[in-house]
Amino acid sequence: MKLYLNNCCFNRPFDDQEQVRIRLEAEAKLEIQSRIKKGQLILAWSFMLDFENSQNVDALKEKEIARWADVAQDFFTGSTKTLELSLEIMGCGIKKKDAVHLACAIESECDYFLTTDDGILKRKDAIKQIVIINPVDFIILTESS
Repeated sequence: MKLYLNNCCFNRPFDDQEQVRIRLEAEAKLEIQSRIKKGQLILAWSFMLDFENSQNVDALKEKEIARWADVAQDFFTGSTKTLELSLEIMGCGIKKKDAVHLACAIESECDYFLTTDDGILKRKDAIKQIVIINPVDFIILTESS
């Protein structure tokens, strides 16, 4: 099973853990990381993750997240279809950077796009090419199957 985690997902363990939702999402993301390291899941990485992470104002977070590029088994550099697909996804109400992440995941033939971004999750049914899911829901789904 191949996964694409967007930048907000990678940042979740670094967020303020006072809110229960954030703590749960962080724990779920850490469990997913563990499964990736054990070879139970395949991680896809993209030029967009590199770009967005390079804009991280916290150097420690940037460094920790960048390490996942080396763990990823698939690296997507973009194609002639990426812009076209991104524009199509933006037409569903998804923001530009998020649309590029989704296009990368779709072109990488990922099974799931994991995110903690409510803006994306609210529009997940409009994107038919990939399953968009919160990390907590992904853990629940994969543990019950």
